[in-house]
Amino acid sequence: MQRILIVKTSSLGDVIHCLPVVNDIHQHFTNAQIDWVVEESFADIPHLHAGVNQIFSVAMRRWKKHIFSQNTWAEISDLKKLIKQNQYDAIIDTQGLLKSALITKQANGTKYGYDKQSIREPIASWFYDKTYAISYQQHAVSRNRTLAAMSLDYAIPTNAPNYGITAIKCELALPNQFVIALHGTSRDSKLWPVANWIELGRELAKKNLDLVLPWATEAELARANHIANQLANVTVLPKLSIAQIAGVIAKAHAAVGVDTGLSHLATALNIPTIAIYTDTNPVLTGVMSGATKPAINLGGIAQIPSVDDVLNVLKTLI
Repeated sequence: MQRILIVKTSSLGDVIHCLPVVNDIHQHFTNAQIDWVVEESFADIPHLHAGVNQIFSVAMRRWKKHIFSQNTWAEISDLKKLIKQNQYDAIIDTQGLLKSALITKQANGTKYGYDKQSIREPIASWFYDKTYAISYQQHAVSRNRTLAAMSLDYAIPTNAPNYGITAIKCELALPNQFVIALHGTSRDSKLWPVANWIELGRELAKKNLDLVLPWATEAELARANHIANQLANVTVLPKLSIAQIAGVIAKAHAAVGVDTGLSHLATALNIPTIAIYTDTNPVLTGVMSGATKPAINLGGIAQIPSVDDVLNVLKTLI
């Protein structure tokens, strides 16, 4: 039995991009036991995958804010002890950052990662026993899958990724037919205009479809309520965890989202997905569809897709 540790801590989209590695490994090592190190705020994601055994939560973001706290150093010490309890056949750092390399260093076993030419923080490569040159000129999902294949010596996959996650049961009362609007993101420059969301909602009403709006921050709640005040076919969700939002997404007819980790989550849950890009290039980090349902990227840097652009694609999806 192979025992393997994956180190991919953040962010939400990056963690989702690493999910296909789990299925790839299990295809080649049926009895593999796969553990995962992940940032505590994104731990819901590997928990949704039945092929992940033990999950180690780190709190790098919180620890950084309280670096001189005794509790911080006690938590770090506890994490080291937990990771060191296991002997791994392979420890694969798909993050490629100094912070993830330092975590990788704590584990017992051969450590694998990108070489110094293939990662954003070249110093991270010093902490690996074996490194590989893997081009940036491919999607992040493909980079992760390639690193795992080279580390474990199986053929680099060329098939569509299998994200392998299953959402928890949703207990909320939801419309019978709806599109989930993933309108929140980390930067205002990535937002789609509110007027566009309202127009999209009006067009969906003509097709007897509702618009369901999740939110995570007060600004997102305010935007969701503003959209809901203009339309009769909108449901604003309560504040939910990532796992709970996954349960809602899994019931949607389709997802329309901006450049946010939740758009990648919709894709991973095999929901037809349209991802809207206004300030970033989707070629290397856009949504990548699995084998069964389509995922379409629209827009790019300084290219804001219109409502008609979205509707025309949506017609082909649902």
